[in-house]
Amino acid sequence: MYHEETTNLQKPRYGTIQDDERLSAEEMDERRRQNIAYEYLCHLEEAKQWMEACLEEDLPPTTELEEGLRNGVYLGKLAKFFAPKMVSEKRIYDRDQTRYKSTGLHFRHTDNTVQWLRAMESVGLPKIFYPETTDVYDRKNMPKVVYCIHALSLYLYKLGIAPQIQDLLGKVAFTEEEISNMRSELEKYGIQMPAFSKIGGILANELSVDEAALHAAVIAINEAVEKGQASVTMAALTNPNAMLRNTQEDLAQDYQDTLSQAKAQKEVQSSGRRSSIATEERDVYEELLTQQEIQCCIDLVNVQAAVRHVNQAVSAQDKASLLAGLRQQALALLGVQEANSDWYLEHFTTYCQHKAKDGGKAMLLEREEIQRVVSTCNDFAEAEKRKLQAVAAINTAIRLGNAVETVEELINPEAQLPIVYQTAANLYQAELFSLQLQGGRSGLSHEELSVAVEMLSAVAVLNEVLDTSDPQAVTEQLTDSPLGFSNMDQDNLNRYADTLIKLRAEALAEGQEFLTWNDVQKCIDTVNVQVHEEHERIIAIAEINEALNSGDHEQTLAALLLPTAKLTGVNPATAKHYHDVLQHTKLLLCQVFPLDSEEMSSGDESAVLWLDQIQEAIHTANQDEEEALILAGAVADINRTVAEGDSQNTLQVLQAPIAGLRGVLPECADTYQTELAQRQTNSAPTGSAESVWVRHRIKDRYDYYYNLGSGEGTWVEPEGFEHNSAHLSKEEVQNVVGCVTAEYNREQLWLANEPLVTLLQARIRGYLLRKAHAQRMEYLRQQKPHVVKLQACWKGYKQRKLYKDRMSVLQNSVSSVIKIQSTVKMWRAKRKYTQRLQYFKDHEKDIVKIQAFLKANKARDDYRTLTGAQDPPLLVVRKFVHLLEQSSLDLQEEQEVTQLREEVVTKIRSNQQMEKDLNLMDIKIGLLVKNRITLQDVVSHSKKMKTKKSKMSKEDLAIGDKLGIKGLNRGKRKKLEAYQHLFYLLQTNPSYLAKLIFQMPQNKSTKFMDTVIFTLYNYASNQREEYLLLKLFKTALEEEIKSKVDQIQDISTGNPTVIKMVVSFNRGARGHNTLRQLLAPVVKDIIEDKSLGINTNPVDVYKAWVNQLETATGEASKLPYEVTPEQAMSHEEVRNRLEASSMALRSATDKVLSSIVSSLDNIPYGMRYIAKVLKNSLHEKFPDATEDELLKIVGNLLYYRYMNPAIVAPDGFDIIDVSAGGQLHSDQRRNLGSVAKMLQHAAANKLFEGENAHMTPMNNYISQTYERFRVFFQAACDVPEPEEKFNVDEYSDMVTLSKPIIYISIEEIINTHSLLLEHREAISPDHNDLLHELLQDLGDAPDVEALLGEGTMDPNDPNKDATMSQLGKTEISLTLTSKFELLEGDDKDMKSLMTKTKKLIVDVVRIQPGETLPETLETPSTPTQESDHAKILERRAVQDAQTPEGLKTNQVALEDAQLPLEQKKRKILRNLRTLEQAGLITASNKYQDLINDISKDIRYQRRYRQRRKAELVKLQQTLTALNSKTTFYQDQMNYYDTYIKTCLDNLNRKNSRRSIKLDNKGEERGSKKWKQQSLKYTAAKLHEKGVILEIEGLQTHQFKNVMFDISPSEEVGDFEVKAKFMGVEMEKVQLHFQDLLQLQYEGVAVMKMFDKAKVNVNLLIFLLNRKFYGK
Repeated sequence: MYHEETTNLQKPRYGTIQDDERLSAEEMDERRRQNIAYEYLCHLEEAKQWMEACLEEDLPPTTELEEGLRNGVYLGKLAKFFAPKMVSEKRIYDRDQTRYKSTGLHFRHTDNTVQWLRAMESVGLPKIFYPETTDVYDRKNMPKVVYCIHALSLYLYKLGIAPQIQDLLGKVAFTEEEISNMRSELEKYGIQMPAFSKIGGILANELSVDEAALHAAVIAINEAVEKGQASVTMAALTNPNAMLRNTQEDLAQDYQDTLSQAKAQKEVQSSGRRSSIATEERDVYEELLTQQEIQCCIDLVNVQAAVRHVNQAVSAQDKASLLAGLRQQALALLGVQEANSDWYLEHFTTYCQHKAKDGGKAMLLEREEIQRVVSTCNDFAEAEKRKLQAVAAINTAIRLGNAVETVEELINPEAQLPIVYQTAANLYQAELFSLQLQGGRSGLSHEELSVAVEMLSAVAVLNEVLDTSDPQAVTEQLTDSPLGFSNMDQDNLNRYADTLIKLRAEALAEGQEFLTWNDVQKCIDTVNVQVHEEHERIIAIAEINEALNSGDHEQTLAALLLPTAKLTGVNPATAKHYHDVLQHTKLLLCQVFPLDSEEMSSGDESAVLWLDQIQEAIHTANQDEEEALILAGAVADINRTVAEGDSQNTLQVLQAPIAGLRGVLPECADTYQTELAQRQTNSAPTGSAESVWVRHRIKDRYDYYYNLGSGEGTWVEPEGFEHNSAHLSKEEVQNVVGCVTAEYNREQLWLANEPLVTLLQARIRGYLLRKAHAQRMEYLRQQKPHVVKLQACWKGYKQRKLYKDRMSVLQNSVSSVIKIQSTVKMWRAKRKYTQRLQYFKDHEKDIVKIQAFLKANKARDDYRTLTGAQDPPLLVVRKFVHLLEQSSLDLQEEQEVTQLREEVVTKIRSNQQMEKDLNLMDIKIGLLVKNRITLQDVVSHSKKMKTKKSKMSKEDLAIGDKLGIKGLNRGKRKKLEAYQHLFYLLQTNPSYLAKLIFQMPQNKSTKFMDTVIFTLYNYASNQREEYLLLKLFKTALEEEIKSKVDQIQDISTGNPTVIKMVVSFNRGARGHNTLRQLLAPVVKDIIEDKSLGINTNPVDVYKAWVNQLETATGEASKLPYEVTPEQAMSHEEVRNRLEASSMALRSATDKVLSSIVSSLDNIPYGMRYIAKVLKNSLHEKFPDATEDELLKIVGNLLYYRYMNPAIVAPDGFDIIDVSAGGQLHSDQRRNLGSVAKMLQHAAANKLFEGENAHMTPMNNYISQTYERFRVFFQAACDVPEPEEKFNVDEYSDMVTLSKPIIYISIEEIINTHSLLLEHREAISPDHNDLLHELLQDLGDAPDVEALLGEGTMDPNDPNKDATMSQLGKTEISLTLTSKFELLEGDDKDMKSLMTKTKKLIVDVVRIQPGETLPETLETPSTPTQESDHAKILERRAVQDAQTPEGLKTNQVALEDAQLPLEQKKRKILRNLRTLEQAGLITASNKYQDLINDISKDIRYQRRYRQRRKAELVKLQQTLTALNSKTTFYQDQMNYYDTYIKTCLDNLNRKNSRRSIKLDNKGEERGSKKWKQQSLKYTAAKLHEKGVILEIEGLQTHQFKNVMFDISPSEEVGDFEVKAKFMGVEMEKVQLHFQDLLQLQYEGVAVMKMFDKAKVNVNLLIFLLNRKFYGK
């Protein structure tokens, strides 16, 4: 069946060579390659179908079969098929391929391939066909694997083990794409296609001597069969070399017939393939029967004979003959037992009858049917035997009385009993023991046990359902289960359920574990009785209501006395009152209730009384009977004692509790007697006083009649009733008692308050006297003017007389008076001054304190007025305007902040570059381990790192500032300003960048964030830029959630761009100190704790325990080494160790969690704010999300993404200090990983289950930890908005000395410009947007040379691209300004004018006094004020001259500031009029709006200075951290230098044999550089070595005409390869060894040279190493 590559029959798709006569050489070669690929696909399909026939399962499609074979699972299953003793199913790794489908290939998959190879070896397949393990696993030579499968199929077919493989060449079709793909794969690996057609010849040559003898014997049998003589055939079959089994002489003719048919059939099958195979390659067994086929025919005949024997024995009902037939070796039946012969005969007879009935005639049994019946009989007999044994064991366990053992025996499946519940063990034991006692000593039979167990299981289930207290479930259980309860009424099911639930609860309270079947049946019967009684009681209640409606109390009494009503306390004597009370109760249900004076509301007139209402009415009536009798007797006693006239007796009966009188006082006993007697006397004449009956009104509703003579009462009015009028009622007695008591109490009240009455009278008299005095005083006040006038006249007269006399004396002594006055005044003034001066000297310190206190109070009041008043006055503002002046300290601090910011940004970028270089160095050193040649490249890279380090970015900045766009040129200056305007707009308007991020792929957006955006915000080096960066993060995050998040879980399961950038930024230089402070102490504790060993994997713990045992004892442990987690957990020691690990894990986790929770304030504000934005945005999009769901997302951000990686790898995040080359131990990493995993589960409230089932005891701890995390996450989101946090408002930029400056590379500017141009429609759809105007000003994106300036690069530089790339990294500084800072048009002018006017006013009010601004401006200035103003201007000019260029004042503002004071005032007045006309200010409030704006500027200036100081400290701390990181990187570089030096020393020692040898010309030879010789190989030689795989356009026999010359260049690691064809140099190429290593590192096996030659990369590296470096 195997054939050549160039068949002409089965390839209709790709013609033969004859078909290609009109094709060119290239087309013929192309067709040949396509033919090879097609034929290989056909061989793949043949192997696939053959393996599917052997394995009886589907394999992957043909085009995917190679990949599907790599894991070796199908090969392992194939090995199990043909060598089951060698390969078991359990030894096949990942046999269901779950591991492969989830995680891909694992190294253990190679075990499957190894087992396949060993299985082929065990069956004797020649090793010439075997592939290598890597050919399968690494897919290095899959055609060799398919070739081996074909050889194996032919070999197994000849042995008779497997079916014959099919020939599908030309019979299957593949698409052009599939064929082209397969061709590409074959060309990629450059594999020589095996000769599939020569497999038969190779196998024949590899046969052993024994196999040759077998071959000859088989051919002899085929020849005998052809002769047709049974005896000759029988003789050939019995030849020992044929190795045939079970031949029988009596079946010789059957053998002959069967073999003849098989041989004829095979000849027919092979006739169709003869034409496609050359005669010399045709297999002899294509027409002859193989040994296995002959054996199969013999076995078939033997089986047919044995089957006939069995059928005959069944027909004859001969048990002995049947048993003999079943034991015949030909049938090879399993499990034939003589003890079951009766079963065999019975089942075979039954089976044959059923088969004849189905087929309509007698049917013979087949071998498989015979085996099936035998197995069934054996199983049935064995099951019956085991069932009886199980029943005996059950009876024994029941007798022993152990409930647990009884249940275990009942559960035994061999007992074939219904389902048994272990929880009801005691129930089974008790009930079955009772049944066993009733049944006698023989015990319970299987049928009795089945019925009993089924019922008891149902009772157990019923008890469990009763425990749920679910009536519906109980009802379903009662109706559906096989309990067989009697007298069950479907209408009472709910009552049954409720009663049983209560009964179950009572039984549990009494200690009864289960309700038995009898208990349930008794309960059902009880409920039925109760329902019947209730029904009869309802009938009785209906009769009672009918009697009430009749109005006859006797009929009502009869109804109440019915036994079925079961009413208690019914007294026939009270029948009338029963009737009245029941009527009143019914009336309450039916009566009309008044709502208000106009509306009425009626009840239900058809209402009837219920049982409880009737019983309550009877009880009330009985109480009324007792109370009425007691009351009537008490009233009769009162009347009797009053009539007797004894006041004390009267008092006693009045005070008796049974009388129920209120307010009875002993002091009034006589008065009571008198008044009551008087009332009796007055009442006697109005009626009959001789009657013995009196009537009492009970409850104002019922009449009660009392016989004074007999002391008895009745509710029925006596015949001839006449009320005794002389008999006082209770109400009359209470009225008399109340009146008497009230009169007595009033009298006693006056007596008790006599002093108060006296005091009241005194107060009244005092009031009258004061009133009379006040009236007299009022009269005098009215006459006061007259009195004063009289007194004034008299006093005036006396004073005038004295004055005239004194004036006369003084006029006569004027000179003397003046002299005396002068002397005295001088002395007094001098003395006073001296005393005052001395006082001040004595209290100088106190005076200073007082003055300071007063001044401080005044200053505080003024400042409070400035900050708190709505309209601060000008006098207050004037005192603080000097704060707006920029001092030298302000300039110094501003300059220092600018310098530090520049250093921080530069250091960040430098560290990032160093980190990239070190990562690349890691890769290069990793490659160095494999190839020593790369050492020079490592040395070269190390030198480049040092060179980059020595050239700091400041030099690049300096170069960038002097070249190109920063040059002194108007056009370049315009371009520079345009970029400054553009980046200012991008920085202050986050929507542009937020949209731009999501217009790019994620990998590009991440790089864009790391370079351009963080650079644009100077890595948030001050509060303004941090505020703007947070605004960008917020806008971008809201945009991402709005457009890309469909489910709330997408945030945690995906990798959101903004979240990744926020975490990356806050884990960088800004957040490094925070993470270090937060985690470093606890992480160090975990790392340094040598006794800490956390391992929660039971298998690892088990293995460590076994290793420890073997180490301690020195003997091999008897425990298995490979176990499952469940098997490991079955050991007590493993469980104890896991428990200890869990305790240690909890302790370590608590430490880390406590550190995290207690350090909430240390978490960067940016992280907390973004967490708040994340939570609010998700809540807005998913309003139905719970608080827990939102907090889990917040936890995913704050813990899992921000903190968790730093815990898992603290050395990678600078949490701990690790020396260069040092690393954490695996145990330390496992400890940290376990803690991180625990915290991760807690933050997400994710419990352990599934594969982590052994950790389920930690779930309670997880829940508790989550609650702590939950509070922490809620608190973390409670942060103020950035405006409040950073004190940013509309006045933020007004007092800033310097404009924002960024440091950005030329390449980043160009990239940003290009991206904005590319995506401007998506970023800003509105063409009138400011962004479009700025991009229009800039035009197209420039190149590096355009921005750096012409002449920067040499156009003839051969490394122009590398130089251009290097220059693109040149950094320049951009001072950001806004082109649209002010509004356009008039609004722009007014805003500018307002700012200028405020600056002029500040200069004026500092010098010019005045309470208001108009007064200040209108007051002329004095020369002194002008002089002071000039001095301020001079000082300001000197300071401005010393100010750095970037901090100088604007030139226009400087010109206005230089004006004289009067000119400034005039200009202010003109500006004020202009502003007033524009409506910005008003003169009516004296321009208070301007004063308010100036006060706001003063307040912001103070906040700005405070913020600047804080920023200065923050920048210094950041710079310190960055320097520390730089030091760490430098240590790594030094470590690498040491490593490289060591490698160089080793290389020099190994290459000493190639070192320069000194002879008599030593100096001359040593002065020249040693040069290695070139290598020359023909392509044929390289093809033989496997280096050259193919050369396009050349056949293999032409390779000898191609010469390759490989010579090393001066640069280490570079080679020049020249190609010559027949001595003529064709091409040459530069080969970089580093590129070869990179290809090897990336897994590329084949590369192209000269665009024609395909080269094996690995072998080329090997050749260069060996020939040039001796490796």
